[in-house]
Amino acid sequence: MTGYAITSRENEAGSLTVEIKSVNSRFLDLQFRMNDDFRAFEPPFREAIISRLTRGKVECRFSFARKEQLQNNKTLNPVVLNQIAHFQEELHRQFPSSPHLSQYEILRWPGVIEENTVSDENLSAQAMDCLQTTLDAFILSREREGASLQTVLTHKISEMEAIVLRINPIVPQLVAQFQQKSINRLQEALGLTNGNNLPTISREEALDRIRQEVALYGIRIDIAEELTRLSGHLSETRHILANGGQVGKRLDFMMQELNREANTLGSKAALKELADAAMELKLLIEQMREQVQNLE
Repeated sequence: MTGYAITSRENEAGSLTVEIKSVNSRFLDLQFRMNDDFRAFEPPFREAIISRLTRGKVECRFSFARKEQLQNNKTLNPVVLNQIAHFQEELHRQFPSSPHLSQYEILRWPGVIEENTVSDENLSAQAMDCLQTTLDAFILSREREGASLQTVLTHKISEMEAIVLRINPIVPQLVAQFQQKSINRLQEALGLTNGNNLPTISREEALDRIRQEVALYGIRIDIAEELTRLSGHLSETRHILANGGQVGKRLDFMMQELNREANTLGSKAALKELADAAMELKLLIEQMREQVQNLE
């Protein structure tokens, strides 16, 4: 599902921002965009997101803008300076002729220049709190979109149910056409249409042929089972949407079942009206399938 949320927090060291956005995907594809301040914290951040999201191509951005006065507020570390002085005194006791360290060399000594920055523990805790707040807002945005999609999908279900209701009255017409075709075949089989009314085959052979034709054609045009299953699948799909929760994968399965019944219905279509209805159903199912991939 698509969604977007952003949260910013100010602390003593600067401004922390967490941004989450996603586009549709059948699975969870999680990507992080962060500077070096947060790189060590990625595993707990990833775990926090995975525990609450299951679908979507999700991009999570972390940024930390340090305050300008803190960026320039560097001081000398007195502890390190005292250590350098002590080492230098000891060195001159052992090697009186050795030169003293220059100011440049002392300033390059690791840890001599100290920056006033927020500690890693505090930054991690603040970033995690900011992430949870952003996730809350992100999930709410998805829920709003989900409610809108639920309305759209429910409307599609109603359209398909209307098609099923429209098909049901056509079944007697199918039977009537079947009866007429059976009579025509019977006349042809008995040689009653060749002009001299002389049978070309025996009556028993003709009746056996007709029975085979009736059985095969009756099986081919029987759509009652498909219509029953189609209605049941539509009712179950409506039920899943009404109950809410993590419905994405269940609806994926229902789309497969609906599409299977629509294909079977199309293959048995003995009338143009049935063929058109099967095509309408497949179109609506495909539209639903595209939207279902947006649901978690």
